[in-house]
Amino acid sequence: MFDISRRRMLRASACAPLLGTGVVGWAGAAQAATWPERPIRMLVGYNTGGATDGVARPIEAKLQATLGQPFIFEYKPGAGATVAAALASKAAPDGYTLHITDSGPMTILPNGKVVGYDPLTAFSSLGMVCEGCSVIAVHPSLPVENLADLVKMARAKPGTLTFGTSGMGGSAHLAGELFQVMTGTELVHVPYRGGAPAATDLVGGQIPMLFASTGTALPFIEQGRMRALAVTSPKRSSSLPNVPTVAEQGYPGYDATVWFSMVGPARLPPAIVSRFHEALQGALSDAKVQQALRRQGYEPLLGGLDIQDRRVKEDLAKWGKLIREKKIRFE
Repeated sequence: MFDISRRRMLRASACAPLLGTGVVGWAGAAQAATWPERPIRMLVGYNTGGATDGVARPIEAKLQATLGQPFIFEYKPGAGATVAAALASKAAPDGYTLHITDSGPMTILPNGKVVGYDPLTAFSSLGMVCEGCSVIAVHPSLPVENLADLVKMARAKPGTLTFGTSGMGGSAHLAGELFQVMTGTELVHVPYRGGAPAATDLVGGQIPMLFASTGTALPFIEQGRMRALAVTSPKRSSSLPNVPTVAEQGYPGYDATVWFSMVGPARLPPAIVSRFHEALQGALSDAKVQQALRRQGYEPLLGGLDIQDRRVKEDLAKWGKLIREKKIRFE
């Protein structure tokens, strides 16, 4: 009798973890079915007024209308936006902490420093947002009218011409590094904590040259306070149609496209991922949102989550090769 009772107790205890898992799984599914029930925290890795802010704001209103909850933006600049990405990766996988990121902290910095997360495993992909380019701009007082003039000046005085960017290891920084490799020049990188302060310093004459997002640079270019020499994408930017690409000006194959995407922490419930992705696709299909993005030089990126996963993997390999060849360190 004792043996039979004991066997029953052992079977019951063995089943307990499975029953517990079932309860947890059911609870998670129930939570996902009612998500969101409160405001959503959106982490941003740069200061206000930068390119990421400009991309996120047109989408915010549409997402809020669809999901029925406001988004609370939290700005966590630092370390090339990896501070915000690391926070996002460690958040509870409940859908109430999400992150708008870009190709810098996802595909560049992880190749050259310890960032505290693995971009291939630490996040749940929620969808691509848009892609665009950097613009190579100079202060109007710099005696150059095109890329050929700039390259000639840089080659004449190697290691003296400085260029500002939104931060060490960002997309603009690697655009500048690729530019040096392909043009045979040696420039001095000056990293800032965001694109806006870098643009301010160029306009103020503190730096002569800038690799910046089109959204950051465009107002100053239109005011004549910056001179645009080239864009870093394979095709011309819709917001700067008269500015030629780097490739057009004698350097075929040059491509330093920047992109933005939405992510959450790993293990987000599939129902939450699906609902957010559907809401994002709806926002990116809106004509006003598309117009707002294109005004900043970005093209909306509609499509499945597999596109985002593939893009991260491919760009990690591409920028990793350049970082290793140039022995770039971001510490």
